[in-house]
Amino acid sequence: MRHSFSQNELSLIPVNAVTKSKGKIIASKDSLTRSIQRLCFQLMEHHGDFSGSCIIGIQNKGVWLAERLKEKLYQLDPKLAILSGKLDITFFRDDFRKGNKILTAAPTEIDFLIENKRVILVDDVLYTGRTIQAALQALQQFGRPASVELLVLVDRRFNRHLPIQPNYVGMRVDALEEAYVQVKWSEEGDTDNIIMFDSEPKQI
Repeated sequence: MRHSFSQNELSLIPVNAVTKSKGKIIASKDSLTRSIQRLCFQLMEHHGDFSGSCIIGIQNKGVWLAERLKEKLYQLDPKLAILSGKLDITFFRDDFRKGNKILTAAPTEIDFLIENKRVILVDDVLYTGRTIQAALQALQQFGRPASVELLVLVDRRFNRHLPIQPNYVGMRVDALEEAYVQVKWSEEGDTDNIIMFDSEPKQI
C-alpha cells in the first residue's frame, strides 16, 4: 500500500537556492540530514522493530542512503537488529546493451533470503522508474518477499516513464525533463547536498 504524505511532511526546495558549478543547491547538508531523520521516523512507525523487514540499497548511491538510514535508526533505537543488503542492477537495466561503453558491475551483497520479508528498497533519486524496474527484477533471485516498499530521497514525480511510485519520500522536485538532479555524499569526497543542473553534466 502506498503511504501518502501531507505537504508539510515534505522538504520544500528553497527559493534562494545557491548556485554551485552551474547547478543550484536545492538541499543543504542540514536539510538532507533532517529529511533522513524524518524518513527514519516513518520507517519505525510502519516497521516496528524490523524483525520481519530488511533494507536493500541500490548500488551505488542508494547504498549510501541506506547506510545513513541504518545509522540514524540505530541512534534512535539501539536495540534494533536490521537486515540490510546491497543490490547491483547493471545487467538488469533495459539499456545495458546500448552504446559502446564497457559496463562494470558493483557487488551485490545480500546474504539472506528475502522470502516473506517486507523489503524496503532504497535509492537516492526516482526519475523515470527504470532503475526501480531493474531492481525489482534483480530482487527475484533472492526469494519472494511479502512486500516491496520504495524509499527515495528525491522524487522527480512528473518525469516518470513507468507506473512506479515511492512509499517514502524525502523531497519532491518538479523540474523540466532535461534537468538533472544529483545527490552528493561525503562518501564520494564532497559535502552532503542535493544539486539541480539545467542538463546532465558532461563527463570529463
